[in-house]
Amino acid sequence: MSGVVTVARVGQGSLVALLARYGLELVVQAPGEPISGSFWGDPEAGVIGTTVYVRPDTPIHSLLHEAGHVICMDGERRARLERDAGGDALEESAVCYLQVLLADALAAVGRGRLMADMDAWGYSFRLGSTRAWFEQDADDAREFLVEHGLIDESARPTWRLRP
Repeated sequence: MSGVVTVARVGQGSLVALLARYGLELVVQAPGEPISGSFWGDPEAGVIGTTVYVRPDTPIHSLLHEAGHVICMDGERRARLERDAGGDALEESAVCYLQVLLADALAAVGRGRLMADMDAWGYSFRLGSTRAWFEQDADDAREFLVEHGLIDESARPTWRLRP
């Protein structure tokens, strides 16, 4: 996974600013330190409440995915969130869709690069790739995000958490 875009390559400032638009906090832990709230283990991002934990070697797709869970879950689940975001298959799809959109808000990433990193990590979609899923098979995920006010009809993030 040496080729994936990491927190260190993007820089903390733009990541803090992106998450702050949602009222989320980013904590960058020291290299080699266990990542708090990580479901998959190091170097994957972790979540506790509205805080996303990473290290410099954390892949950006992981940070955006875990942040997407915090954004897409309801307030009740968010209040007790620690490590396991839970949710159903539709919410998981919505998280994946949102993380692709959020990648465009990071000049050093963009959706094309994020999709390649998602494929390299092993995200699996019926059509065989993140891009094919996003472009041809993600209507339900998009509808979920619109229904909950997380993106607008033009698929632009609204910068709000699901209530």
